[in-house]
Amino acid sequence: MPSLRRSMTVALLGLALTPAVQAWGALGHSIVADLAQRHLSPTAEAEVERLLAPEHTKSLADIASWADEIRNDPAQNALWKQTRALHYVDFTAGDCSYTPPRDCKDGQCVVAGIDHYVQVLGDKTQPDAKRLEALKFVVHFIGDEHQPLHGGSRDDKGGNAYQVQFNDKGTNLHSVWDSGMLKTHGLEWKPYADELEARGPVTLPAPIPPFDNAYAQWAEESCVVSRDIYPNGHNIDQAYVDKELPVAELRLREAGRRLAEVLNLALSR
Repeated sequence: MPSLRRSMTVALLGLALTPAVQAWGALGHSIVADLAQRHLSPTAEAEVERLLAPEHTKSLADIASWADEIRNDPAQNALWKQTRALHYVDFTAGDCSYTPPRDCKDGQCVVAGIDHYVQVLGDKTQPDAKRLEALKFVVHFIGDEHQPLHGGSRDDKGGNAYQVQFNDKGTNLHSVWDSGMLKTHGLEWKPYADELEARGPVTLPAPIPPFDNAYAQWAEESCVVSRDIYPNGHNIDQAYVDKELPVAELRLREAGRRLAEVLNLALSR
């Protein structure tokens, strides 16, 4: 559906030109999904509820981590293997400029994953079961793409190979950003989302030339952010958390805003 893809890109890039009205662990993904659901259009909200009905929920937060959870479901093993590379993008040349043949070979990256599943979600000729699956992936992958280490440019497996001490325990930088820092705030996902929503509309970053792929630009933003989040040494102290937690929270808010707009565009046709 190339016309849908073109219109989606134009509309989504337009979002970055004006002030706005956020891969994470389950906490972060639920926050992103909840923030998005608050800004669905009536048409999109009705379609989300209709597609979610077989899941016995109306909440996007309830399905936000499904794309990670299938790795532990033997019945979904084939789907996990098929989609596991779609949770991230590696900027393999060490810069933050998205080049598909280099950074997303054979469409195996989060940028292409979002694009594919948005097309499926917006295609009303597809069976509802396929569109529901696509909804689950879109909610999750847009969250993933805004986690800075899901779009890094270092040769350390997105920070998974960068060992750190955090709360007097050995872990890795990716885990700190997936969930560790967010948990220091001491809130469950719903009150955390309430707090972030109460901060008011989020102003999105300006678009990055050549303005032709919104999903790529969101990944490029994560890449740029990721350059500045490595600690001096390998100890994550309170000063680090004080500095970087607001960065993580901003990415959650940006992801929520953008996810809402993606769903509004895809489900209002």
